[in-house]
Amino acid sequence: MTESTTAAAPVLVLLDHHDGSLRTPVLELLTVARRLGPVHGVWLGDSAVPGTLGEHGVSVVHQVALDGAAMVVTTSAALAEVAEATGAGSVLLSSTFENKEIAARLAFALGAGLVVDASDVEAGADGSVVTVQQAFAATWTLRSRVTAPRAVVALKPNAVPVVPADVPTSPDVVTHPAVTADTLGVQLLARTARAASGRPDLGEAQVVVVGGRGTEGDFSPVEDLADALGGAVGATRVATDEGWIGHEAQIGQTGVTISPRLYVGAGVSGAVHHRGGMQSSSTIVAVNSDPEAPIFEIADFGIVGDLFAVLPQAAAEVRRLRG
Repeated sequence: MTESTTAAAPVLVLLDHHDGSLRTPVLELLTVARRLGPVHGVWLGDSAVPGTLGEHGVSVVHQVALDGAAMVVTTSAALAEVAEATGAGSVLLSSTFENKEIAARLAFALGAGLVVDASDVEAGADGSVVTVQQAFAATWTLRSRVTAPRAVVALKPNAVPVVPADVPTSPDVVTHPAVTADTLGVQLLARTARAASGRPDLGEAQVVVVGGRGTEGDFSPVEDLADALGGAVGATRVATDEGWIGHEAQIGQTGVTISPRLYVGAGVSGAVHHRGGMQSSSTIVAVNSDPEAPIFEIADFGIVGDLFAVLPQAAAEVRRLRG
């Protein structure tokens, strides 16, 4: 699709970052945003804004200081203030648990149309925002047009390829007053950082290895293969309900929705609620001792076998090939 060349309203993109480094899905958002109009980024915090944003067509970066840690309420309030100040016609975010709530609050504040878990975004013939979504375990593809004056869209990670801008820019940085939780009627009582695993974030990972009931609570071969592939570890609802792994690892309609380049399911039956969260994966590999497991119906490659024998062999071979 061609990039927008019209004098459209600015498109705001939330520049999610960690320790000053952009999260990978942000570059996908910038690729999509250029189709809709001039791209403005919103950078929360006082860390240095990366100079690489110009390579992806960002014309203005709005830096908003935060008094304390970023929270859903402060982030949505900051985005709303910048949207009103710039007259932005649409706001794009990466579709994560936290960002979906931010998007909902933001859409309410702006009176905007809201779409989450979009797999693509484009400009309609009338200048409206048109989104593409996968529904009913990816068996239906939906195209929707936002009819409200503004649109707030949360795009699934790994949904579109990253393409740098045809013409790089030199973004201007505009600072905005700090947004504080106290003024919004919220007090932060405690904040506990999640222990770092060294693995990529589940929602952003290009490779995800998932364990299900067949692991019988032993996720060590799943974690070992994920580490060999440089991927993330996920789980089915059964595994999280049994307490074998944290609920943040659950993939499915009531968990995290993923779209990795490679999905490996070990001991995963392939129930419909799980398939709804992973069926848009580019390549699906299933390892299950039951040849009748439903996941084989959607797998690109299937191995009927014991995951405790197959996964260690696969991990060893990956490490051998990588030298």
